[in-house]
Amino acid sequence: MTPKKPHPMLKLALEMGPILLFFILYFRLRDGTFSIGGTEYSGFIVVTAIFVPLIALTTYILYRLTGKLAKMQIATLVLVIIFGGLTIWFNDERFFKMKPTIIYLLFGGALGFGLLRGQSYLQFMMDEVMPLKPEGWMILTRRMTAFFFALAFLNELIWRTMSTDAWVSFKTFGLTAAVFLFFMTQGKLLTEYGVEKDET
Repeated sequence: MTPKKPHPMLKLALEMGPILLFFILYFRLRDGTFSIGGTEYSGFIVVTAIFVPLIALTTYILYRLTGKLAKMQIATLVLVIIFGGLTIWFNDERFFKMKPTIIYLLFGGALGFGLLRGQSYLQFMMDEVMPLKPEGWMILTRRMTAFFFALAFLNELIWRTMSTDAWVSFKTFGLTAAVFLFFMTQGKLLTEYGVEKDET
């Protein structure tokens, strides 16, 4: 399938829509108890059951629109299905709350493994998006490795010590803001080590 570029706003809606819907539905259903097939589920579990197929659907639509998926998107989808499924099956919200921790540990671990081999796996995934000199990729990879491990720690700290309301808000807005701020602070590196596409 030939890669295509969908409208940026459509792409953003497909990527962020399920997360925002999770946030909205959770705060609407959080106090409810729902009996399904003789088993009672909290609002959190019901919203998770809606979120999992929705994220699968939007990921599929993105694939149909662009003709490709990033490895990080595929890994995230697989973990959403696994941990969302465990949450629903065992009727235990802790599985879904652990999902971001596992995702960030996997990403950080993969990048860290590459660094031990003297390679930037980040470059393999993102070189087309923002071409950098090799030394720039190594610096950015080291920073992102530390960043992913920090996010994993922060997610564990919040879901284990704070309310579900606080965790849902953190997952919806805190993680997104953290990623945005991280890349905003990398402007100097991107300028110093960036290369024009005709140089690559």
